[in-house]
Amino acid sequence: MSDVIRLLPDSVANQIAAGEVIQRPASVIKELVENAVDAGATDIRIYIKDAGRTMIQVVDNGRGMTETDARMAFERHATSKISSAEDLFKLRTMGFRGEALPSICAIAQIELLTRTADDSIGTRLIINATKVESQEPVMCDVGTNIMVRNIFYNVPARRKFLKSDSVELSNIMREFERLALVNNHVHMLIDTGGRILDLRAGSFKQRISDIWKNNLNMQLLPVEVDTALVKIEGFISRPEFARRRNPLQYLIANGRNMRHPYFHKAIVNCYDSLIATDTQPCYFLKFEVDPESIDVNIHPTKSEIKFEYEQQIWPILQAAVKASLGQFGAVPSIDFNSDVLPVEPMGKNEHPEAPALDLKADYNPFAESEVRPVSNSFDSSRSERRPTNSSWRPTQMSGNWDSLYKDFMSGGGEVIEAAKLPELDVAEVPQNAICVQFARRYIVTATRSGLLIIDQHRAHVKILYERFLSHALKGAQVGQRVMFPEVIVLDPEHEAALEEAREALNRLGFVLEHDDHDRWKITTVPGIPGSLRGADVIMALLDDICDGSLQYGAGSLTPELLIGRIALATARSNAVERGQRLTGDEMEHIVGELFSLPDPARGPDGKVIYVSLDESRIEHYL
Repeated sequence: MSDVIRLLPDSVANQIAAGEVIQRPASVIKELVENAVDAGATDIRIYIKDAGRTMIQVVDNGRGMTETDARMAFERHATSKISSAEDLFKLRTMGFRGEALPSICAIAQIELLTRTADDSIGTRLIINATKVESQEPVMCDVGTNIMVRNIFYNVPARRKFLKSDSVELSNIMREFERLALVNNHVHMLIDTGGRILDLRAGSFKQRISDIWKNNLNMQLLPVEVDTALVKIEGFISRPEFARRRNPLQYLIANGRNMRHPYFHKAIVNCYDSLIATDTQPCYFLKFEVDPESIDVNIHPTKSEIKFEYEQQIWPILQAAVKASLGQFGAVPSIDFNSDVLPVEPMGKNEHPEAPALDLKADYNPFAESEVRPVSNSFDSSRSERRPTNSSWRPTQMSGNWDSLYKDFMSGGGEVIEAAKLPELDVAEVPQNAICVQFARRYIVTATRSGLLIIDQHRAHVKILYERFLSHALKGAQVGQRVMFPEVIVLDPEHEAALEEAREALNRLGFVLEHDDHDRWKITTVPGIPGSLRGADVIMALLDDICDGSLQYGAGSLTPELLIGRIALATARSNAVERGQRLTGDEMEHIVGELFSLPDPARGPDGKVIYVSLDESRIEHYL
């Protein structure tokens, strides 16, 4: 039998490594900027063309490279950052693997211009998919100018699965934000071809303010603690500025961005009872620890860091965050130094007089009540119970228990056909069956085969979604001007997404106007029934574009698709919430409306709306 194991060529090995290190154009920018920072650059400029597909150029004023170093830099595992295994335990540089440049040149075309301060002439190097085509002397500035063209041109499958330009550009801007935040001492500029973001060198707080604007610096509280184990400094947001979407949460360890769920939980726990359950605080925190106590050599992207003393750092972090919240008045406090309110002392034989109760002779707290309808913009069948007599109590009781459960157990009356899920066996739903609310989240009603448990929020979302969608598709997309325009401030990645989606939004009836303070005013919204929250809808759309779940390009972001997203966002904002108490009439109306729809089993987002417990499953539990 002949030998079958062979050594892969360097070009193939580099392409395999590139799959882990270089995932998209944003990865190229990350690696090149980190190399520039390690080279001591104080000015870094990034130029993008076609969201990085056609060209990515990074220019810095760092130390530059000699002719030999320029050639060696593209060899695999060649690096100037470390020289032995012991150096891994005292890393102070961003890069150390020696994989970034060879991985980039394996899937793109490279042109490099570089010169050191000691050399009077620089070097020009051209590489095409790991093959060096030319190397020659050239006149250039001190530092490094590297251009990456046609990323993934020799890996068609990878290039095909790149997202739309808006998604890739949003990822580039997000990566640029992380790099700029960490290196606030460096002047950084990015030009995407349609927009320029120029960030001055300055303090950490200045860099935060320059990136996200919107008076963010007025919302932040400083955090600072210095111990023998760790030094933590940075900023956290005031509780009243917690965000429902897109919270700005950044952790930095020894000048390196990191993801750390353990420390994230420690920070969020400090905001218990201070913010709503569906919101998240913003934070920008830097950790300085002994390099020997952390391990960054876990993943090629170097975004995961293991801490040797993370359990000891947890209470230090929590104490620092809580101290900041308390010191700057972000948590309620009791003033023990305030004067006691004067109270008139009572006489020795004086007693407080009890309030008089005006009870009529015919007062009956258990009297039957009448039902009066209450107008509602979405549900005209909402009702409100009031007693017939003048004295009213919120609780009514009836001793006629047989009549109460008569219809519940009989299951008679007219029926509406219910759609069936493959895993559910739902029978016909009686219209006159009694509906009971459980845990203020679910509507429980009887069917001929068992019990039906309905999620009240999802059911109402489905009803309103279909109603809004039918109005919109009939041509009711004409915009209506609002009296008080909503103002939104977008992060750089959302600005990029808005540039792509703005034309489609205008066709739907949204009109956004840009002012002199980098803010957007929503002056016109689509004429869809219901209270449309334009800012929430637009931010939800931009979030979908940024994370790739809603792609723009090749006709994928159509007005019809946007109408569906708008209808869903509007329905969610107007539907009854989980935890909201419903009357019997309201529950019956939701059940009736739900089962009059063609597909009541699943919501517009694909989630199950109800489940059915048949008699056999009930007997199994009993």
